[in-house]
This record gives sequence, C-alpha cells and structure tokens, in this order.
Amino acid sequence: MTARAPTISVVMAAYNGAAFIRATIDSVLAQTIPDFEIVVAEDCSKDDTLAVLAAIDDPRLRVVKAERNGGPAAARNLAMSHARGRFIVGLDQDDLCHPERFARQLAYLDAHPDVALVCSTIVMFEGETERHDPYPDLTDPDAIDWTMGLLNPLAWSTAMMRGEAARALIPFERDDYRFAEDFDLYTRIRAHGRIGRIAEPLVRYRLHPGGASQAYEEGMIRSAGKVLADRHAALFGADAAEAGLLLSRHAGAGYPPPDAATLTRCGSIMARLLAAEGGSRFPQESSRALWWRIARSGLRTGHYGVTDILRARPAFAGRGGTAIPALLRDAAIGTARRAARQTATLSL
Repeated sequence: MTARAPTISVVMAAYNGAAFIRATIDSVLAQTIPDFEIVVAEDCSKDDTLAVLAAIDDPRLRVVKAERNGGPAAARNLAMSHARGRFIVGLDQDDLCHPERFARQLAYLDAHPDVALVCSTIVMFEGETERHDPYPDLTDPDAIDWTMGLLNPLAWSTAMMRGEAARALIPFERDDYRFAEDFDLYTRIRAHGRIGRIAEPLVRYRLHPGGASQAYEEGMIRSAGKVLADRHAALFGADAAEAGLLLSRHAGAGYPPPDAATLTRCGSIMARLLAAEGGSRFPQESSRALWWRIARSGLRTGHYGVTDILRARPAFAGRGGTAIPALLRDAAIGTARRAARQTATLSL
C-alpha cells in the first residue's frame, strides 16, 4: 500500500550544516500543522551533518544522499525529486521557522488562488543581534513584480509554493544561476501564478561567516545580475548584461557607486524601466526612494559630492524627501572618509 502523500514537503539542501541543522529541523517539527515531510538532500558533507540527521527520530524526516557534491541547486533538485507534498516549502539548513509559519502560508494560498508562491518577511539575527527585514511592507503582488525587476526582495527560506507550479519548473532550480538560483526560480514561476508576501516575520534568517550570502557575495551579485539581464533583454538588448549587473550590485547588494558616472547610469536604467512600465504609482515612489538610497550611499563614502548628485538626478527622483542639509551631512561624512583613505595610502 502506498503511503498517503503529505500536504507539505520541505526541501532542504544540507552541506556541512552540523552546527545549525538540528535547530532548523526542530523548528519545523514544532509547526502547528503536523502534516508534512522534510526531505533533506545531504550533499556529501565533510562534517557530522549525517550523524546529526541520523539522531533525529521522526518518520517525517527523509534523508537522501547525493552521490557527489553538486552545490545547492543540484541538492534542492534532488530533494525535490523525492518530495510528495501538494505544497513545497523552501528552507535553508541554518534558518528557523515560526511555529505558525505553515499555517499562515497555507491560509494565504487558500485565500489567493491566483498566487503560486508566497513568502514572508524575516528577522535576520547573528547571536543576540537582530536586524529587521529591509522590505517590511512589500506585500502587493504588483509591487513585488516591479521590485523583482530591480532586485531580489524575497528570502528562499520563507517560500511556500503550490506543488503543481514547482513541478512545472524543469529543472526546479538551475545551477547556471548558482547563488541566485532562488531569484531565478521566482522569475520563472511567475508563468504559473503570482507571487505574494506576508508582512509578518515567519522565519528567523541566520547570519554567520559560513553562510552562503556572506561567503559567496560576488557570485550572488553576478548571478542575480544575470537573472535581471534575462528579464530585461528585450528592453536593453546588447546592454542588458551591464544593466543587470549594475542593478544587482548597487540596488540589490547595496554597494555604493564608485563615481558619478555610474550613479548617472543607474538612474538612466531605472528611468527606462519606469517608461516601459507606464508610470503607475508604486514604481514611481519605490524607484525614487531606491535612487536616493543608492545616491546617498556613494556620497557618504566620498565617491562624489552633492553637486554630482544634483547633476545625475533623473527626473523621476525629484528631491525624494531629501533636504540639502541632510545631503551636506552625508557629504561631510564622505569627505572625512575620503581623507582617511588618502592618509592611509600615504602612510604605506
């Protein structure tokens, strides 16, 4: 007799996760909805991850061993090939679920039949230090769609998707987009339904030196840039790769533009996207706020001055609620940092 398929399958890639994976799985076992399975693809760890998993006595945990280390996309694909649930949950080996996570997300999907994937906000933590989600109010599917054309606002460990939509993705994740394979998945799953987001932190996202987001940041920036280039290829043509990488580095990862010319280029890219969108209210407001965030980051690092910002400012940016005194304070910080760098260089 074939066992009944669970409502939810959690797919997890595990590699050298012995330090945190037990706490992660315990947070799943504590869910108020017990009808789930956890499918862990063990990606040839060099630590005691397998032993930690073997010590967990719960029939809902299934461990599949990879034949060779293939990276996160290959491991998630392996886990997905064994997943039986009507809904698929993404979760990394070091993050923690709120006990009501599954219940809240299932209720959302029941209430929104047009949504294929729903995420939530997060709380980022490192030891006792916490940081709040950078997009706490981003919940409207139209707003999510627009934001995903500029950066990735979604955390993989908060994703729950309908099984039929997830299984329609062949492959489930693409290793060509390593370290941004989740962003690529969100973009592709839009062909099967909308994306929603719950304005409640249903996951605690662990920050630590061994985490992929910190260890492989440059790879993430480049792969996310490739996702954006694919999305905007028709609009930017031969310039799509450059536009995607600039958006990924300065809008997504938050790196300050190195000079006023780069800031100007970021503004022109965003202006073209807005023109193609047709000028609805949310894209205008969010783009204005984002451009000023990018502009001020370079000002505070001393890469350019207030005059450069005013010259580079695109029409959609307006003043962005930023008064000249605030810009002058940022400029003073930038001047001090630039002087400190010059002093350090001279002392070498």
